[in-house]
Amino acid sequence: MVDDYLERKDIEHAISRGRIEKTMTHDTRGIRYRIEGATIDGRLIHVICRFREDNSLIIITVYALTENS
Repeated sequence: MVDDYLERKDIEHAISRGRIEKTMTHDTRGIRYRIEGATIDGRLIHVICRFREDNSLIIITVYALTENS
């Protein structure tokens, strides 16, 4: 997040207005989701996350998309 100048509000914005771009099911720890969405200022980011057993959401990593991503 720090390297891409992202803040919590950017992540929340991307999750709430983005879309699940990929579902990754081959993980013994559970299904992971890659959400693509826009930050507050319109940059595209990916949010990798999964749900815990108690249905809380874990953010694994986030990164800004570049022309090469």
